[in-house]
Amino acid sequence: MKKLFLGVFVVLMAVSFTSCRETEKKAEDAVENAAEAAGDAADAAGEAASDAADAVEDAASDAMDAAGEAAGDAADAVEGAVEDAKDAADGAVDSAKDAVKGAADAVKDSVDDADGI
Repeated sequence: MKKLFLGVFVVLMAVSFTSCRETEKKAEDAVENAAEAAGDAADAAGEAASDAADAVEDAASDAMDAAGEAAGDAADAVEGAVEDAKDAADGAVDSAKDAVKGAADAVKDSVDDADGI
């Protein structure tokens, strides 16, 4: 009977060790899979952050280009307005000169006519 119990005990111990080894192997595989999944997630997060940074950089560059173009357009408009104002002022001065000359000629003609009376 003693041999029977020892035999059963040895068989149970062998099964127990085999079961523990399988459980350990499964646990190692699960840890490796989790580590690989975490690495993949970290890589994906890094790529997403890089893509976001590129998008922000592109948007900032586009905004700077648009601002530069708007400033150039505004400068051109101001330059055009100044030129138009200058032309208008020159025209007003010429008209005033003509009006003064016409008035002077009219006064002179009036004086000449008055002398002849």
